[in-house]
Amino acid sequence: QVQLVESGGGLVQPGGSLSLSCAASGSIFSINAMGWYRQAPGKLRESVAFIISGGSTNYADSVKGRFTISRDNAKNTVYLQMSSLKPEDTAVYYCNADITSSFLRRRSNYWGQGTQVTVSS
Repeated sequence: QVQLVESGGGLVQPGGSLSLSCAASGSIFSINAMGWYRQAPGKLRESVAFIISGGSTNYADSVKGRFTISRDNAKNTVYLQMSSLKPEDTAVYYCNADITSSFLRRRSNYWGQGTQVTVSS
């Protein structure tokens, strides 16, 4: 089994910064990609940023230049540093990972439980 545990959400004022982290644990053979999605009330879940095993990153246009995704391979952890936050960034942020498990070398997609980010004055 593989688990993703997120931390770091909360309330921040517009223009502020917040950092999220997501640690993967369990029967992991390799992590192919990790990333973040978000879902605001009444909206579809959308991709925010992801990073693949080689280190390449991809960002949604709405967060480019404000958010930075990084990864600590030794800790199986992905981070999302968010700055210049806007009210429209308010959402539940979900960690997502494409992982090959140690068991049967099965490749699957996993989700974290979600963490609330609220940007408000």
